[in-house]
Amino acid sequence: MAAPFNEASALRVLITGAAGNIGRTLRAHLKGRYALLRLTDIAPQEDAGPGEEVATVDIGDMAALENSMRGIDCVIHLAGVPEEAPWDKVLPLNIEGCYNVFEAARRAGVRRVVFASSNHAVGFHRRETFIDTRVEPRPDGRYGVSKVFGEAVGRLYADKYGLSVACLRIGSFRPDNRPSESRHLLTWISHRDMAQLARRCLEHPGYHFVMAYGVSDNLRSRWDNTPAKFLGYRPQDNAEDFAAHVLATSPPEDPIAAQFHGGMYCPIEFVGDTSRIDGGPP
Repeated sequence: MAAPFNEASALRVLITGAAGNIGRTLRAHLKGRYALLRLTDIAPQEDAGPGEEVATVDIGDMAALENSMRGIDCVIHLAGVPEEAPWDKVLPLNIEGCYNVFEAARRAGVRRVVFASSNHAVGFHRRETFIDTRVEPRPDGRYGVSKVFGEAVGRLYADKYGLSVACLRIGSFRPDNRPSESRHLLTWISHRDMAQLARRCLEHPGYHFVMAYGVSDNLRSRWDNTPAKFLGYRPQDNAEDFAAHVLATSPPEDPIAAQFHGGMYCPIEFVGDTSRIDGGPP
């Protein structure tokens, strides 16, 4: 019989993209919490410690993915292109690779998948608008489109196949754990808050599908994160603690970037006038 999700010490957890910035942070914070932490990536990783397994797994290889997930309860899917990029890079990793992860999880009998989505799935919403997780997708680039795809695949696999799925629209996760520009005062998530949110997604006793923002308790946040509260997420950090330094040292924001939640991804390849963003039927 499978262990309940809220019995953390009995869970077997796999992380894809474990060599990346978020993956390394989660490894450090989750180490020793679960029966097994299996860490997969195509990039080199530190040797496995107690309760860990390290494996080289390409998310483009369905058979290898499925094999890596045998006996796993929960998958945190982080692997992929982490920023705006041409289609020939986004498609194989963020589209095909994302599908492969969900399908391999289904085949292997995984019970829960936590998908690292992004705020860039809704990046073309006006920044003055306070948004929740129910707003329509408005991706601000190819990377954002790939995250909308991942959210849709997650919903499909929850509804059709019965996986428990959490999609996290992660804000601004910084390797140095500090906001460095004015937009980050709205969107920053600290390392310990990111780890706490991941734990809540893994260990909540029961949800079918949930969408939440990966953001700290920032005074200036424009995101309604009620679903994260449902999971038990109680962020400890606030970007406002860094505001004086950030505002004194960061350059003025690009005029197009400043209009939208997605920031600097919005002006990339942008043509014409931003007034069209507000056009169309109500």
